[in-house]
Amino acid sequence: MKHYDFDTPVSRRGTDSYKWAVGDGELPMWVADMDFLAAPEVIEALQKRLDHGIFGYADIPDEWYDAYIGWWDRRHGFRMEKDGLIFCTGVIPAISSAVRKLTTPNENVLIQSPVYNIFYNSILNNGCRVSESPLIYEGGSYSVDFADLERKLADPQTTLMILCNPHNPIGKIWDRGTLFKIGELAQKHHVTVISDEIHCDLTEPGTEYIPFASVSEACREVSVTCIAPTKAFNLAGLQTAAVYVPNPVLRHKIWRALNTDEVAEPNAFATAAAIAAFNRGGDWLDELRAYLWKNRHRAAEFLASEIPAIRLVPGEATYLLWIDLGSLRGNSREVADFIRRETGLYLSAGAAYGAGGDHFLRLNIACPRSTLEDGLSRLKAGIEAWSNRS
Repeated sequence: MKHYDFDTPVSRRGTDSYKWAVGDGELPMWVADMDFLAAPEVIEALQKRLDHGIFGYADIPDEWYDAYIGWWDRRHGFRMEKDGLIFCTGVIPAISSAVRKLTTPNENVLIQSPVYNIFYNSILNNGCRVSESPLIYEGGSYSVDFADLERKLADPQTTLMILCNPHNPIGKIWDRGTLFKIGELAQKHHVTVISDEIHCDLTEPGTEYIPFASVSEACREVSVTCIAPTKAFNLAGLQTAAVYVPNPVLRHKIWRALNTDEVAEPNAFATAAAIAAFNRGGDWLDELRAYLWKNRHRAAEFLASEIPAIRLVPGEATYLLWIDLGSLRGNSREVADFIRRETGLYLSAGAAYGAGGDHFLRLNIACPRSTLEDGLSRLKAGIEAWSNRS
């Protein structure tokens, strides 16, 4: 087995990094973007493409379809058909296109909060209304409120649901029974489900996620699945993703949506990166996941021993920690802003993720161990300073 270097910090200042556009002395641990070099196998494929020297319009080669199909078959036990796959430039462009195509203005799009904040943008910016079905939070764990979910799916104005699987920011892998019930209810009430599965490869070693479309015939027929190598392989800036739609009628609508919005054509590097990641990046990803879970365990240990006033919500997926502010007073925006002013640590306020998120913080631990230790020390200092305000 190869051994990859995740310990050596790589400076990203001055590289037009969105995440690292911060002041001197500040430490960004917010947006879901890793501070690791991409897999050498991916860099090698991109270098080969770069060396060719011509960057005209690109097509989708058969190898791109084979790479997705092979990866999901090997890794997730789910066989996709080539005809069901459509290239797109990103998961969010795909979701926004689907909202525009599958709804009419003022219809409801259902989401389960707290959830990825950009879902709200995709809904509101396209003239629809957000219908929130808050998750149940009890004993430090989350579950679906099925009574509330069905009541809101049954509303004739609700035509679309966006499922986050695994769920960002809580790090939850939805089990087969939960996904089965969601699919049955969606089909019963004629609601299409967009399943955002971009974090699916970032699970705890030995733990698997379940593709929504694989669970039942109902899930398959109502689903639009958004997938990509970008989160797992740190390739977000290359604008490469895919949509899988088994239902041919629904697939045609999505194909029309993506092409109408001009988000179905690859740049010169998009397919090469995906092919290399899925065909040759497995060893790198396995080592990455092991490293991320050591980071998660270290953070859990630190919070328990050094900052007992706050609590880490257990998670099985993503590299994002969801932190319950526990007995601390104040809302998440106030606390996050205070910590940034006092320590330079930039993390995400839970209020951004909708109902149920206001007493939480989200912390990105996809970084070298030395960076993590710096961030944890700053978090401790910030929480202590917040608690000691006169």
